[in-house]
Amino acid sequence: MRKLYRDKNLQLVFGVTLMAVLGVSSIIPALPDIMEGLSFTPATIGLTIAVFTLPGVLFAPVMGVLADRLGRKVVLVPSLFIFGGFGFACFFAQSIPQLLALRFCQGVGAAPLGVLYGTIIGDIYEGRERGQAMGYNASVLALGTAGYPAIGGFLALLGWNWPFILPLVAIPLGLVISTTMDTPEPRITGSLRQYLSSALAQMKSRQALCLFATTLLTFVILYGPIITYLPILLDVRFQASPAAIGMIFLVASGFTGVASFQLGRLAERLGQKTLLAAAAVFYALCMLLTPNAPGLWQVIPPVICFGLAQGLNIPTVMTMLTTIAPMEQRGAFMAANGFLLRLAQTVAPLLMGALYALFGMEAVYLGGLVCSIVILYLALFCIRNIKS
Repeated sequence: MRKLYRDKNLQLVFGVTLMAVLGVSSIIPALPDIMEGLSFTPATIGLTIAVFTLPGVLFAPVMGVLADRLGRKVVLVPSLFIFGGFGFACFFAQSIPQLLALRFCQGVGAAPLGVLYGTIIGDIYEGRERGQAMGYNASVLALGTAGYPAIGGFLALLGWNWPFILPLVAIPLGLVISTTMDTPEPRITGSLRQYLSSALAQMKSRQALCLFATTLLTFVILYGPIITYLPILLDVRFQASPAAIGMIFLVASGFTGVASFQLGRLAERLGQKTLLAAAAVFYALCMLLTPNAPGLWQVIPPVICFGLAQGLNIPTVMTMLTTIAPMEQRGAFMAANGFLLRLAQTVAPLLMGALYALFGMEAVYLGGLVCSIVILYLALFCIRNIKS
């Protein structure tokens, strides 16, 4: 089998994936410093993430439709420019309203990115190669999720705003994609009304609905107990520095990369249902162990569990969704998935912020445990294996 990771188009997709996770991952270790620098509180710091992800809730479905009707690159390249420009402008924010406004605009550019990298992989590859490519891409996503907190943590030592120089990389990436990416584009057939009706009918299948629900719950866990409140727990309970927080996330993402890199082989041996069920168990272990860790480095075992869960879960769900979606509707499918992903990213910090304010840190992780149990139920009783 050819070495897919050497394919030029897949390498450019890797770049898009790295941009898709940069907007949140790079500022995770800086959240305590942003709180201090701009006078956020623990209950409101989640707004820096929520306003960034909100445009995904509002615009991701539209972007998916446009990608199906106009073409992938027509949507992708301008999105990268918007993401890079407004992301860098956050460096100069002087107040909470300024930062939140710029983060919202940056989120407009980020909204299509998570939709399109999975869509393009589904367009290019079929069969076993599709699952393998999704696994490789998830490894790259894990690399970004690992590397950005580490880089952002060290940049935050210079000041809370220094991690916001990183989005500038999106601009040259957009230029390269506009001139060198060569991928198949969907053929426009029928009216917009017919397209929407057909896509909606496909999405109402039990398999699709269960996969969408799994995405929603997965990202509630990720953007609530992990991304928003794990840095705060580490800072308040163990006085961890931004660099130490970044290293903790580096461990999680390293194990995500290991698991996802082996995804094609694991799916072939164990089946997709088994991988999703195992991921749910790992999520639950993380939610149970993290708030009870007696010391900073005792957080590492539950964080490893979380990393393994991510590596098994997210690329498996995306592979299954792109397989059941026809190419002409694949953008809409991934947009629906992206909508739920962004909805979870937006709601989770606010929901967990309310739990934190009312009941304390343990309630945040109890909420994540409930999500893990529901994912396990869906994997065991509602989702069936499919062939790529």
